[in-house]
Amino acid sequence: MPLCHSPTSAAVAAAASPIAARSGGLLRRSRPAPAVVRCKKLDSLRAINGSPPCIPVPDRSLLTPVTLPVFPDPSMRNDTRLRIFSGTANHSLSQEIASYLGLELGKINIKRFADGEIYVQLQESVRGCDVFLVQPTCPPANENLMELLIMIDACRRASAKNITAVIPYFGYARADRKSQGRESIAAKLVANMITEAGANRVLVCDLHSSQAMGYFDIPVDHVYGQPVILDYLASKTICSNDLVVVSPDVGGVARARAFAKKLSDAPLAIVDKRRHGHNVAEASIIVLYYLFKQCSRLNGCI
Repeated sequence: MPLCHSPTSAAVAAAASPIAARSGGLLRRSRPAPAVVRCKKLDSLRAINGSPPCIPVPDRSLLTPVTLPVFPDPSMRNDTRLRIFSGTANHSLSQEIASYLGLELGKINIKRFADGEIYVQLQESVRGCDVFLVQPTCPPANENLMELLIMIDACRRASAKNITAVIPYFGYARADRKSQGRESIAAKLVANMITEAGANRVLVCDLHSSQAMGYFDIPVDHVYGQPVILDYLASKTICSNDLVVVSPDVGGVARARAFAKKLSDAPLAIVDKRRHGHNVAEASIIVLYYLFKQCSRLNGCI
């Protein structure tokens, strides 16, 4: 009669065997014999008249094949989760960025009401996607900034995974400190607004001062246009002896000096800039000899 041990007894015996071996066999003699249970299910499978039991096999034609899901290549999944949307400030720049990446701009509806309010609606799903919003806050700064904030809010409410605000021209960047009493620091205020709207990351170009990156409570990517300008100047047939780098004010001397060093240590000139009123500035180049040479003016903002 075929016998089978109960699963509980077998597990206990397997767990206890190393302990019994270390105890020199004393534990085996003192341990009671495991319980034996007769498996009546095996009675029907016993040999009949000396012949082995016959086990029925189902017809394979009745089996339904199961197709396992095939996931796309990880790189393809990443591509489909990337979205680039453009505001109305510089649509051509956004189109060039998307074309360079081999992507198409996301569909978005932006319109303005008669009272000047801005309406934004995404025309495609961004759930779980990495979204990049290209919107410089150039003049009109207030209108373009508000449009960017509403775009960020729309993406956040549409369950986007990550939202990156790409701001080639960051409006209010010059208001990064208090030059007089009772002034606001508008750059910090704008940074707070972008963060509270729902942006997870910001990409800016050539800030007025690098300390403005600290105004954000989210990661900031600060890229520079210097390599592009250097490549452009290198493509021109300009004699190095006729090239001068000019800093527009004392605050830009360090940046202009680094720029001149890349141009084979070109001479450096500094502008004496004085403000006589709102949006009124007077400048005079310190070294007049440089006026007769070709000047590459490196401004505080590009």
